[in-house]
Amino acid sequence: MKRLMKSAALAVAVSLGATSVFAAENVRLTGSGASFPAPIYLTWFKDFSKKSAGVTVDYQSKGSGAGVQDFLNKTVDFAASDSAMKDEDIAKVAEGVQLLPMTAGEIVLAYNLPGNPKGLKLPREVYSNIFLGKITKWNDPQIVAANPDLKLTDTPITVVVRADSSGTTAVFTKHLAAINPQFQKDLGEGNTVNWPASDKFIKSPKNDGVTATVRQTPGAIGYIEYGFAKLAKVDFAQLQNKAGHYVVPNAESGAEALAAVKMPESLVAWLPDPDGAKSYPITSYTWMIFRKDNGNPAKAKAMREMVEYSLTEGQKIADSMGYIPLPQSVVDQVRKASANIQ
Repeated sequence: MKRLMKSAALAVAVSLGATSVFAAENVRLTGSGASFPAPIYLTWFKDFSKKSAGVTVDYQSKGSGAGVQDFLNKTVDFAASDSAMKDEDIAKVAEGVQLLPMTAGEIVLAYNLPGNPKGLKLPREVYSNIFLGKITKWNDPQIVAANPDLKLTDTPITVVVRADSSGTTAVFTKHLAAINPQFQKDLGEGNTVNWPASDKFIKSPKNDGVTATVRQTPGAIGYIEYGFAKLAKVDFAQLQNKAGHYVVPNAESGAEALAAVKMPESLVAWLPDPDGAKSYPITSYTWMIFRKDNGNPAKAKAMREMVEYSLTEGQKIADSMGYIPLPQSVVDQVRKASANIQ
């Protein structure tokens, strides 16, 4: 009888041991935030989860502001934001914060015009004044002068902006404030701004919401990440850059913009109005945000591996999805900094 009890106890111990090993190997990472990089992040996370036994990554695209708030509330393991993270928010995180730029993208001005004219050119002064509510018709003399070959009617301009706290808005308004002193004075910059009170300004949530609204609204123009425009096959304008050239977004024009700024040790670099003859004018890095001390070695290891996957396999698909592969020097900096996730 004693022997039977001993072997039963041993069997239970073995089974409990096996269960705890199994449990230790299953890691679920949760993240939330920016919609700007969501298409590429969701692709990365799905593939990484498939290739990493016992690890799953769940990401909710809900806007940069909401992601940072989730991170501060400790309801997620990591966050994503196009506007990095403010110093005052970083100070609230006792465990320490590690910001890692993971990809970069371009913000385009998607438009919906009668007759679907292609190749619309928008001078700097024009597109910044459209978002100030000062240019209100598509046949405005300044738009016509820049587009002599296009038929532009007196269709009213409907401006589509973000309804949520958005890093895309922060990047876009930082650029508009840099090129137009009046925009800086009247609206400023940030995740949210007080857009002109007009029935010609429509608010939509997230990048996909703005994309859908532009597609459904004749005469509309809205700012979205290039990947969304590519995916949705919407028309977007050629924008005049600092050098005075009209540029389309692509890997080359984005890479030239990134080359115009050196990544500092903090890994937070802004390009409000990049130099370079071929630089696309509205280009930005976007960040993942981690705690330095996660209190869970298995989760910390999984997050470091997720970062490594994103820096290697992940970068290979950036261009095809409408994002800009990170410069090698930035990849090296991010890899080194990711060791701080413990």
